[in-house]
Amino acid sequence: MTSNKEICVLAGGCFWGMEDILRKLDGVLETDVGYTGGHTPNPRYENVKNGDTGHAEALRLEFDPNVISFERILDLFFRMHNPTTVNQQGNDRGSQYRSAIFYLSEEQKQTAEKKIAEAQESGRWQHSIVTEIVPFKEFFKAEEFHQDYLENFPQGYTCHYIRE
Repeated sequence: MTSNKEICVLAGGCFWGMEDILRKLDGVLETDVGYTGGHTPNPRYENVKNGDTGHAEALRLEFDPNVISFERILDLFFRMHNPTTVNQQGNDRGSQYRSAIFYLSEEQKQTAEKKIAEAQESGRWQHSIVTEIVPFKEFFKAEEFHQDYLENFPQGYTCHYIRE
């Protein structure tokens, strides 16, 4: 069996916690945290944290779809953060912490729509899911300090966990 590579880009609050959960999955080949979805070219954390750039903190995953599907990644995405809060996860507030799926293909867009409907129907959430489904444009890798943050600082802040 040959290895394929697919990329997805997700935003669901602080990128540290999302990366910490998803990078450990079989089939995830590489992760990078960064910024996407905004209007400011080459954003830096100092700008993004103020909410002025339009960018969301996001996670770029490279994965092998022969080992883990985009559907499975989205199943976990909808269990690791609260997709019903507008521009907020845990203590983090602002549009940079919004819930969004930045699709790279029509197939990813359709899968995202299907998974949002399934998550809404699951009964796990009392309110409507507000996760945005938007076309991917450009990803700006965050500063090195943010990469693998919770691996380097295991006691660091996170609001992400897998909900039953």
